[in-house]
Amino acid sequence: MKVIGLGKERVSDFVLYCKKHRMEIDDSYLYDMDLQEFEVSEDHPTYIVTNEKEEIVAAASLVLDDYHRRGKRARFRIFHSEMEDIQVYQHLLQALLNHTSDLDKIFLFIPVVNKKLTDAIEGLKFTLDRYSFVLVREDLDLSEMGLPVGYELRPFRPGEDEENWRLVRNAAFATLKGSETPITIEGVTKLLTDHDYLEGGMMLLFHQGHPVGVIRGADDEYENSPIMNIGPVAIIPAYQGLGLGRSLLRASLKFAKEQGYKRTILSVNGENERAQALYIKEGFKQVEAVACYHYFL
Repeated sequence: MKVIGLGKERVSDFVLYCKKHRMEIDDSYLYDMDLQEFEVSEDHPTYIVTNEKEEIVAAASLVLDDYHRRGKRARFRIFHSEMEDIQVYQHLLQALLNHTSDLDKIFLFIPVVNKKLTDAIEGLKFTLDRYSFVLVREDLDLSEMGLPVGYELRPFRPGEDEENWRLVRNAAFATLKGSETPITIEGVTKLLTDHDYLEGGMMLLFHQGHPVGVIRGADDEYENSPIMNIGPVAIIPAYQGLGLGRSLLRASLKFAKEQGYKRTILSVNGENERAQALYIKEGFKQVEAVACYHYFL
Protein backbone atom coordinates (compact mmCIF):
# COMPACT_ATOMS: atom_id res chain seq x y z
CA MET A 1 0.00 0.00 0.00
CA LYS A 2 1.24 3.47 -0.86
CA VAL A 3 -0.19 6.99 -0.78
CA ILE A 4 0.59 9.14 -3.82
CA GLY A 5 -0.56 12.46 -5.17
CA LEU A 6 -2.96 12.07 -8.07
CA GLY A 7 -1.27 12.69 -11.41
CA LYS A 8 -2.93 13.60 -14.69
CA GLU A 9 -2.26 10.12 -16.02
CA ARG A 10 -4.55 8.58 -13.38
CA VAL A 11 -7.42 11.08 -13.36
CA SER A 12 -9.63 8.68 -15.32
CA ASP A 13 -8.96 5.93 -12.76
CA PHE A 14 -9.80 8.33 -9.95
CA VAL A 15 -13.07 9.29 -11.67
CA LEU A 16 -14.00 5.61 -12.01
CA TYR A 17 -13.28 5.08 -8.31
CA CYS A 18 -15.52 8.04 -7.41
CA LYS A 19 -18.35 6.71 -9.57
CA LYS A 20 -17.99 3.25 -8.05
CA HIS A 21 -18.42 4.49 -4.48
CA ARG A 22 -20.40 7.74 -4.69
CA MET A 23 -23.65 6.09 -3.59
CA GLU A 24 -22.03 5.25 -0.24
CA ILE A 25 -20.99 8.82 0.59
CA ASP A 26 -22.01 12.43 0.09
CA ASP A 27 -22.04 12.85 -3.70
CA SER A 28 -22.47 16.64 -3.86
CA TYR A 29 -19.26 17.00 -5.90
CA LEU A 30 -19.36 13.61 -7.58
CA TYR A 31 -21.99 14.11 -10.25
CA ASP A 32 -21.04 13.09 -13.78
CA MET A 33 -20.58 16.71 -14.88
CA ASP A 34 -18.40 17.51 -11.85
CA LEU A 35 -16.19 14.50 -12.52
CA GLN A 36 -16.07 15.24 -16.23
CA GLU A 37 -14.68 18.70 -15.44
CA PHE A 38 -12.33 17.51 -12.69
CA GLU A 39 -8.62 18.19 -13.15
CA VAL A 40 -5.57 18.09 -10.93
CA SER A 41 -4.88 21.59 -9.54
CA GLU A 42 -4.23 23.59 -6.37
CA ASP A 43 -7.99 23.94 -5.99
CA HIS A 44 -8.41 20.16 -5.95
CA PRO A 45 -5.58 18.54 -3.93
CA THR A 46 -6.09 14.81 -4.34
CA TYR A 47 -4.36 11.67 -3.09
CA ILE A 48 -4.92 8.01 -3.81
CA VAL A 49 -3.87 4.75 -2.18
CA THR A 50 -2.88 1.88 -4.46
CA ASN A 51 -2.35 -1.82 -3.84
CA GLU A 52 0.34 -4.14 -5.21
CA LYS A 53 -1.52 -4.25 -8.54
CA GLU A 54 -1.46 -0.43 -8.74
CA GLU A 55 -5.26 -0.39 -8.36
CA ILE A 56 -6.84 2.49 -6.45
CA VAL A 57 -8.25 1.25 -3.15
CA ALA A 58 -8.74 4.57 -1.36
CA ALA A 59 -8.94 8.25 -2.28
CA ALA A 60 -9.22 11.68 -0.68
CA SER A 61 -9.76 15.01 -2.40
CA LEU A 62 -10.54 18.54 -1.22
CA VAL A 63 -12.59 21.31 -2.81
CA LEU A 64 -10.61 24.52 -2.38
CA ASP A 65 -12.42 26.98 -4.66
CA ASP A 66 -12.69 30.72 -4.04
CA TYR A 67 -15.84 30.45 -1.91
CA HIS A 68 -14.34 27.91 0.48
CA ARG A 69 -11.00 29.73 0.65
CA ARG A 70 -12.74 32.96 1.67
CA GLY A 71 -14.38 31.03 4.48
CA LYS A 72 -10.95 29.63 5.46
CA ARG A 73 -12.15 26.06 5.07
CA ALA A 74 -12.15 23.19 2.59
CA ARG A 75 -14.74 20.52 1.85
CA PHE A 76 -14.00 16.93 0.98
CA ARG A 77 -15.00 15.88 -2.50
CA ILE A 78 -14.33 12.30 -1.45
CA PHE A 79 -12.81 10.59 1.59
CA HIS A 80 -13.18 6.84 1.13
CA SER A 81 -11.33 3.57 1.54
CA GLU A 82 -12.21 0.07 0.47
CA MET A 83 -10.09 -1.22 3.36
CA GLU A 84 -11.38 -1.19 6.93
CA ASP A 85 -8.17 0.25 8.29
CA ILE A 86 -8.18 3.63 10.01
CA GLN A 87 -4.49 4.05 9.17
CA VAL A 88 -5.43 4.39 5.51
CA TYR A 89 -7.63 7.37 6.36
CA GLN A 90 -4.90 8.71 8.63
CA HIS A 91 -2.31 8.64 5.84
CA LEU A 92 -4.67 10.33 3.39
CA LEU A 93 -5.57 13.01 5.93
CA GLN A 94 -1.93 13.76 6.69
CA ALA A 95 -1.19 14.14 3.00
CA LEU A 96 -4.05 16.62 2.53
CA LEU A 97 -3.05 18.67 5.57
CA ASN A 98 -0.04 19.87 3.57
CA HIS A 99 -2.51 21.95 1.52
CA THR A 100 -4.35 23.60 4.42
CA SER A 101 -1.89 26.09 5.88
CA ASP A 102 -4.22 29.08 5.40
CA LEU A 103 -7.39 27.34 6.56
CA ASP A 104 -9.22 27.01 9.87
CA LYS A 105 -10.92 23.67 9.21
CA ILE A 106 -11.83 20.99 6.72
CA PHE A 107 -15.20 19.27 6.70
CA LEU A 108 -17.34 16.62 5.08
CA PHE A 109 -20.87 15.25 5.12
CA ILE A 110 -21.54 11.58 5.85
CA PRO A 111 -24.83 9.72 5.37
CA VAL A 112 -25.87 8.60 8.85
CA VAL A 113 -26.26 5.04 7.56
CA ASN A 114 -22.54 4.87 6.72
CA LYS A 115 -21.32 3.72 10.13
CA LYS A 116 -17.98 2.52 8.76
CA LEU A 117 -16.94 5.99 7.61
CA THR A 118 -18.46 7.64 10.68
CA ASP A 119 -16.37 5.43 12.97
CA ALA A 120 -13.22 6.22 10.99
CA ILE A 121 -13.88 9.96 11.05
CA GLU A 122 -14.54 10.01 14.78
CA GLY A 123 -11.38 7.97 15.28
CA LEU A 124 -9.46 10.73 13.50
CA LYS A 125 -10.82 13.31 15.98
CA PHE A 126 -13.30 14.97 13.64
CA THR A 127 -16.07 16.81 15.53
CA LEU A 128 -19.78 16.49 14.81
CA ASP A 129 -21.08 19.94 13.85
CA ARG A 130 -24.67 19.45 12.70
CA TYR A 131 -27.15 17.27 10.88
CA SER A 132 -28.78 18.05 7.56
CA PHE A 133 -31.83 16.43 6.03
CA VAL A 134 -32.73 15.73 2.41
CA LEU A 135 -36.43 16.01 1.58
CA VAL A 136 -38.30 15.01 -1.57
CA ARG A 137 -41.75 16.06 -2.78
CA GLU A 138 -43.73 13.96 -5.21
CA ASP A 139 -45.99 15.52 -7.84
CA LEU A 140 -48.87 16.48 -5.54
CA ASP A 141 -51.59 19.06 -6.08
CA LEU A 142 -50.20 22.60 -5.97
CA SER A 143 -51.50 25.32 -3.66
CA GLU A 144 -51.96 28.94 -4.67
CA MET A 145 -48.85 31.04 -4.17
CA GLY A 146 -50.55 34.20 -2.87
CA LEU A 147 -48.58 37.41 -2.24
CA PRO A 148 -49.58 40.37 -0.07
CA VAL A 149 -50.23 43.73 -1.70
CA GLY A 150 -47.02 45.56 -2.57
CA TYR A 151 -44.98 42.41 -3.33
CA GLU A 152 -43.75 41.25 -6.72
CA LEU A 153 -42.06 37.97 -7.66
CA ARG A 154 -40.23 37.87 -10.98
CA PRO A 155 -37.49 35.88 -12.75
CA PHE A 156 -33.84 36.83 -12.31
CA ARG A 157 -32.65 39.34 -14.92
CA PRO A 158 -29.00 38.70 -15.89
CA GLY A 159 -27.01 41.91 -15.88
CA GLU A 160 -29.48 43.60 -13.52
CA ASP A 161 -30.14 41.39 -10.50
CA GLU A 162 -26.72 40.06 -9.51
CA GLU A 163 -26.32 42.63 -6.72
CA ASN A 164 -29.92 42.17 -5.54
CA TRP A 165 -29.39 38.41 -5.29
CA ARG A 166 -26.09 38.82 -3.45
CA LEU A 167 -27.56 41.23 -0.89
CA VAL A 168 -30.58 39.06 -0.08
CA ARG A 169 -28.72 35.77 0.07
CA ASN A 170 -25.94 37.13 2.30
CA ALA A 171 -28.34 38.87 4.69
CA ALA A 172 -30.55 35.80 5.00
CA PHE A 173 -27.71 33.32 5.58
CA ALA A 174 -25.35 35.44 7.70
CA THR A 175 -25.83 33.19 10.72
CA LEU A 176 -26.80 29.91 9.02
CA LYS A 177 -24.29 27.17 9.80
CA GLY A 178 -22.29 26.24 6.72
CA SER A 179 -23.44 29.25 4.70
CA GLU A 180 -22.02 32.14 6.70
CA THR A 181 -19.42 33.01 4.07
CA PRO A 182 -20.88 35.74 1.83
CA ILE A 183 -21.10 35.07 -1.88
CA THR A 184 -19.71 37.54 -4.38
CA ILE A 185 -21.10 39.00 -7.60
CA GLU A 186 -18.87 36.50 -9.40
CA GLY A 187 -20.44 33.71 -7.38
CA VAL A 188 -23.92 34.80 -8.44
CA THR A 189 -22.86 35.06 -12.08
CA LYS A 190 -21.48 31.53 -11.92
CA LEU A 191 -24.96 30.24 -11.06
CA LEU A 192 -26.06 31.36 -14.52
CA THR A 193 -23.42 29.24 -16.25
CA ASP A 194 -23.50 26.12 -14.08
CA HIS A 195 -24.57 22.91 -15.82
CA ASP A 196 -27.67 22.69 -13.62
CA TYR A 197 -28.98 26.16 -14.53
CA LEU A 198 -32.64 26.39 -15.55
CA GLU A 199 -33.76 29.56 -17.31
CA GLY A 200 -36.50 31.10 -15.21
CA GLY A 201 -35.65 28.96 -12.19
CA MET A 202 -33.98 31.83 -10.32
CA MET A 203 -36.59 34.22 -8.90
CA LEU A 204 -36.50 37.34 -6.74
CA LEU A 205 -39.16 38.73 -4.43
CA PHE A 206 -39.51 42.50 -4.13
CA HIS A 207 -41.44 44.65 -1.67
CA GLN A 208 -42.16 48.13 -2.96
CA GLY A 209 -39.19 47.82 -5.29
CA HIS A 210 -36.72 46.51 -2.70
CA PRO A 211 -35.36 42.92 -2.95
CA VAL A 212 -36.38 40.84 0.08
CA GLY A 213 -36.25 37.20 -1.07
CA VAL A 214 -34.68 34.77 -3.55
CA ILE A 215 -35.24 31.17 -4.61
CA ARG A 216 -33.57 28.93 -7.17
CA GLY A 217 -34.68 25.79 -8.97
CA ALA A 218 -31.92 23.77 -10.63
CA ASP A 219 -31.73 20.59 -12.69
CA ASP A 220 -30.69 17.56 -10.68
CA GLU A 221 -30.91 13.78 -10.52
CA TYR A 222 -32.04 11.53 -7.69
CA GLU A 223 -32.38 7.76 -7.74
CA ASN A 224 -31.38 7.79 -11.42
CA SER A 225 -34.26 10.02 -12.52
CA PRO A 226 -34.58 13.78 -13.18
CA ILE A 227 -35.61 16.00 -10.29
CA MET A 228 -35.54 19.74 -9.64
CA ASN A 229 -33.40 20.88 -6.74
CA ILE A 230 -34.77 23.86 -4.80
CA GLY A 231 -32.33 26.13 -3.01
CA PRO A 232 -31.50 28.57 -1.74
CA VAL A 233 -34.81 29.67 -0.27
CA ALA A 234 -33.89 32.97 1.37
CA ILE A 235 -35.79 35.86 2.98
CA ILE A 236 -33.96 38.78 4.59
CA PRO A 237 -34.36 38.80 8.41
CA ALA A 238 -36.72 41.80 8.61
CA TYR A 239 -39.25 39.97 6.41
CA GLN A 240 -39.01 36.49 7.93
CA GLY A 241 -42.03 35.04 9.70
CA LEU A 242 -44.53 36.65 7.30
CA GLY A 243 -45.24 33.54 5.21
CA LEU A 244 -43.13 34.76 2.30
CA GLY A 245 -40.95 31.63 2.30
CA ARG A 246 -44.08 29.57 1.66
CA SER A 247 -44.96 31.81 -1.28
CA LEU A 248 -41.47 31.41 -2.77
CA LEU A 249 -41.60 27.65 -2.30
CA ARG A 250 -44.97 27.32 -3.99
CA ALA A 251 -43.80 29.48 -6.89
CA SER A 252 -40.79 27.21 -7.36
CA LEU A 253 -42.97 24.09 -7.21
CA LYS A 254 -45.23 25.60 -9.88
CA PHE A 255 -42.17 26.30 -12.04
CA ALA A 256 -40.97 22.70 -11.60
CA LYS A 257 -44.33 21.35 -12.75
CA GLU A 258 -44.32 23.65 -15.77
CA GLN A 259 -40.88 22.32 -16.67
CA GLY A 260 -42.17 18.74 -16.58
CA TYR A 261 -40.50 17.58 -13.36
CA LYS A 262 -42.33 14.91 -11.39
CA ARG A 263 -40.42 15.50 -8.15
CA THR A 264 -38.50 18.20 -6.32
CA ILE A 265 -35.72 17.90 -3.74
CA LEU A 266 -34.14 20.20 -1.17
CA SER A 267 -31.98 20.08 1.94
CA VAL A 268 -32.30 21.80 5.29
CA ASN A 269 -30.11 22.16 8.39
CA GLY A 270 -31.35 20.18 11.35
CA GLU A 271 -31.42 23.22 13.65
CA ASN A 272 -33.61 25.15 11.18
CA GLU A 273 -36.81 23.69 12.61
CA ARG A 274 -39.06 26.42 11.20
CA ALA A 275 -37.98 25.77 7.62
CA GLN A 276 -38.15 22.01 8.11
CA ALA A 277 -41.72 22.27 9.42
CA LEU A 278 -42.69 24.42 6.43
CA TYR A 279 -41.31 21.95 3.90
CA ILE A 280 -43.06 18.99 5.53
CA LYS A 281 -46.34 20.92 5.66
CA GLU A 282 -45.94 21.67 1.95
CA GLY A 283 -45.69 17.98 1.06
CA PHE A 284 -41.99 17.14 1.38
CA LYS A 285 -40.85 13.94 3.07
CA GLN A 286 -37.44 13.21 4.60
CA VAL A 287 -35.52 10.62 2.59
CA GLU A 288 -31.96 11.02 3.89
CA ALA A 289 -30.03 12.37 6.84
CA VAL A 290 -26.36 13.37 6.77
CA ALA A 291 -23.96 14.45 9.49
CA CYS A 292 -21.45 17.26 9.01
CA TYR A 293 -18.06 16.69 10.66
CA HIS A 294 -15.33 19.29 11.10
CA TYR A 295 -11.59 18.79 11.55
CA PHE A 296 -10.14 21.92 13.16
CA LEU A 297 -6.62 22.83 12.08
